[in-house]
Amino acid sequence: MDLKSVPTRGRTLDYAAGIYDIFEPMLLFGKENEINTRLIDLLDIKNSHRILDIGCGTGLITKAISIYLNPDDGGLAIGIDAAGKMIQGARKKRESNRCKFEVMAAEELKFEDNSFDSVLSTLFFHHIQLELKQRAFAEAFRVLKPGGKMVISDMHIPTSFFGWLISHVSRWILFQPQIGENIRGVLPSLIKEAGFETPEIVCTYFGYISVFTTNKPL
Repeated sequence: MDLKSVPTRGRTLDYAAGIYDIFEPMLLFGKENEINTRLIDLLDIKNSHRILDIGCGTGLITKAISIYLNPDDGGLAIGIDAAGKMIQGARKKRESNRCKFEVMAAEELKFEDNSFDSVLSTLFFHHIQLELKQRAFAEAFRVLKPGGKMVISDMHIPTSFFGWLISHVSRWILFQPQIGENIRGVLPSLIKEAGFETPEIVCTYFGYISVFTTNKPL
């Protein structure tokens, strides 16, 4: 039975669920594994950690994270996405006793306060408008434990002509003003406004995807 998507004013990718695992590596020019490995390293994972992946798609990186977790010690990776078909695919391909998936909107997380050791999001925030970005970061802050880490990989201010070209072409061809918000550089200020420490840009890929790390203050 198909899982229903949850109501959200953000863009969901139900229509792409069947081809997501094929086209995402192409969109990342074959560097998906390299990027995901870097993101996982930044999480400083312990085997007892509970880790939340926001906008998980079909759960590829959620599954990769779960390898480092021990469910006997409480370790668990949870991926959430508002697109029911994405979660249906993730459950079918990648769910296990250390890796779970839920249909859920980032701006309205159904988790208790201070319930995760770290939060990750990859290429999600350019799909949602400014107000939902604000609410999603506030929710991430709420569910993260004090001292916990957040890692964000997403579109940001282009640093090369190629990055500028890809960003602006994507914004207009896909009719996504949300991309325009990202490439104007709104993410760092939104992260700080949610209560996090000043985010650090660790690296940039392809001249337009930046990786941020930050922590929830103790």
